[in-house]
Amino acid sequence: MSQLSEEYKATAKQISFNVANKVLPMDKLPETLLEAYEGLFNELIEDKAELFAKSWQAMPASAQKLLPKAEFHGFYIANAWMQLSRVAQEIADEAESEKEIDEKEYDGVFGRLAEQSLKESIRKLKKARTDRSMLNSFKQVMSA
Repeated sequence: MSQLSEEYKATAKQISFNVANKVLPMDKLPETLLEAYEGLFNELIEDKAELFAKSWQAMPASAQKLLPKAEFHGFYIANAWMQLSRVAQEIADEAESEKEIDEKEYDGVFGRLAEQSLKESIRKLKKARTDRSMLNSFKQVMSA
């Protein structure tokens, strides 16, 4: 992926924070979860596998025009964070101990969740082309 500008990263980070904060009070997260969020953000913004970049390029121009790329990238990252948080909570609730969590195989879960989140985000943005209330919801959830 080409090098992203600091402005792009800052915009994506702010949007991601705003969206996630609507569901999870980010200022009240424990330090370990904030570190996990930062790690997720950095991994998905770097987009080494170019999953986001290729998906953005494949999207119809009419969908791309609805939101700036950096804002949509932030929206996708927030959705991935919320899905990952939900699954992690389910895993923790089902496990009887830390050892049991460690013993189970969770390889690939993160990658599948990130890809699923991207597909869902793209589907919503495409739908927003003809559904004004969906577009307004996007803008509302991305605002501070």
